[in-house]
Amino acid sequence: MAYNPEPLAETPAVKFKGQDFRSLRDHCLSLGQLFVDETFPAEASSIGQKLLQGKKLSKLEWKRPQDLTKGPPYFILEGASRFDIQQGRAGDCWFLAALGSLTQNPQCLRKILMDQSYSHQYAGIFQFQFWQCGRWVEVVIDDRLPVIGKNFLFVHPRRDNQEFWPCLMEKAYAKLLGSYSHLHYGYLPDALVDLTGGVVTTVNLYSSPSDLLMAVKTAVKAGSLVACATPKGLTDEAEVMENGLVSQHAYTVTGAEQIQYQKGWEKIIRLWNPWGNTEWKGRWRDGSQEWEETHDPRKSQLYKNKDNGEFWMSCEDFQENFSCLFICNQIPITLDHGVTANETWCQMIFKNQVISGSPGGGPGRDAQYLFGVQELTEGSNAVVAFTIMSQSLKAEDETFPLYFQVFKVDSQFQEFQERLPPTFFSPFRNAAQGIDYETKCNFTKSFHLSPGTYVVVPSARQKEVEFLLRIFLKMPDRDRNSSNTFNLRALKGSLSENDSHQSIFYRYAEQGPDIDATQLQNLLNQELLKGPPGNTFSLDQCQSIVALMDLKVDGRLDQDEFGRLWRRLVHCQHVFQNIQRSPGVFLSSDLWKAIKSTDFLTGVFISNELLGLMTLRYGDSSGQISFPSLACFLMRLETMAKAFRNLSKDGEGLYLTEMEWMNLVMYS
Repeated sequence: MAYNPEPLAETPAVKFKGQDFRSLRDHCLSLGQLFVDETFPAEASSIGQKLLQGKKLSKLEWKRPQDLTKGPPYFILEGASRFDIQQGRAGDCWFLAALGSLTQNPQCLRKILMDQSYSHQYAGIFQFQFWQCGRWVEVVIDDRLPVIGKNFLFVHPRRDNQEFWPCLMEKAYAKLLGSYSHLHYGYLPDALVDLTGGVVTTVNLYSSPSDLLMAVKTAVKAGSLVACATPKGLTDEAEVMENGLVSQHAYTVTGAEQIQYQKGWEKIIRLWNPWGNTEWKGRWRDGSQEWEETHDPRKSQLYKNKDNGEFWMSCEDFQENFSCLFICNQIPITLDHGVTANETWCQMIFKNQVISGSPGGGPGRDAQYLFGVQELTEGSNAVVAFTIMSQSLKAEDETFPLYFQVFKVDSQFQEFQERLPPTFFSPFRNAAQGIDYETKCNFTKSFHLSPGTYVVVPSARQKEVEFLLRIFLKMPDRDRNSSNTFNLRALKGSLSENDSHQSIFYRYAEQGPDIDATQLQNLLNQELLKGPPGNTFSLDQCQSIVALMDLKVDGRLDQDEFGRLWRRLVHCQHVFQNIQRSPGVFLSSDLWKAIKSTDFLTGVFISNELLGLMTLRYGDSSGQISFPSLACFLMRLETMAKAFRNLSKDGEGLYLTEMEWMNLVMYS
């Protein structure tokens, strides 16, 4: 491949503008002062001229919540809810609709809101996390909010609860993008990605799946964020139409049901408007005849006649009045062939990629990213998603700064492993066609591809562009329970959730402080792999791993040693999955790629002669290397390289006694 995918292991959040929340808060507490954020000042520049036109600037003030409420302010009171959000004068319904959907996924919401309050260690400072181009970014703000008189300029709390988390989160997002004006009109998929790090599936409601109800219910059950948008009206402004809907406006999809009505059933869908008090006036609206006449036993659970911006409408009316449905999940959810949320996908990820502008230069002059489709599957089986760092875009940019094409690599070019030659890019070569959706920061395209090798070729339109590329490949049905398929259930949360590897450790340690090779073998095969004996960790391999990680030289691994091992195994698995030719098939000829892609082997080099010996040592008769063998090789290479550096006095060689030599090579 032209570029080696980076591992997916989660890294600590980047400090936006270099501000560390804990140190800033502690400093303010020690001085008895409230935090003042000089990087996003309480000035007109933080709002932006687009939103200040026609406003009485002389009356604009910035106040903290305790100066705006009669009672004590709260960060969150009795849980975060979409009904806590009340949109202000900024046209950021695209962000608030995504946020409203996020409140239905408490685990994802907690990651962004953190553990904060107005009652514990309050210092006028708050922090939020947003996903930006493959990494989480921590944004710090003070809690001064812009008001004119007693009126909030932007998102404001509900009168009855005084919860300020939506106001503060909106301010943090405005700071991330540059100003509140950058929130004024945007793309709903961009907000969904920034809040989750997921990939967005776009459903055109004019040609949507026949069973839209089941599609929405399946997506919600899978933990996806679901939102939608109305088409543009006669003007560029969002306007309330006669039917109660708002043109060019984003809504959160909060439910879908099939309800008993008259002598049959009717499919209905529930939506929420970030404005909070403008609702649908058609069939199944609040107080409608349909709700009066239904005798469905779930009526009391589904129907609440409240002026809170949430309402039901029939699926038929929904498809007639809305243009797009957006479903955001950690992996794609395809709806083009049946409805299923149990599809298995593998992912290739390329971070911090840069290509220079080449207007009219055509494909092939910048980056190339190769991937393989092993077997034809039903529906879309490949999704290519580009994400641009929002800070690198200018407000006046109207088009996505790059475009890309996907070509099938025919047999005459199969020998090119690193980079396809210019002769490949003939003007008569047809690009693969797919369904795409482009926003300001994200460009996603789904394909239905036949088996073969393909290359993604992006080109910048005008200027240099930094981007993240993710390629999702659907695995065939037969591979979902295949003996060669890796089980990711332990890895998905291993590094993203605090101390999850510790809970795994204690589950197998039998209440003791450490584990031996037999316990480790059971742990690794249960938590990492599933398959026949040939694809699992043997006792001999686990004894070797213990020796490599055993700093105390007692034949066992304690919690710290296991944590170090676990991080390396997670990384090894990402290396294996990104380089494998097909699910579970890693060729010994690709061993050099594994070394090059392994973070903990940075600076380690081996000769071609040694590389050949390693393919013999760790490969089988068919020229393949199993995951356990690859992990043992990579970790042993690290240990031996470090041992040489520690023992060598000049970096060129080392002197060992016979006993030192025997201890080194026989136990490690």
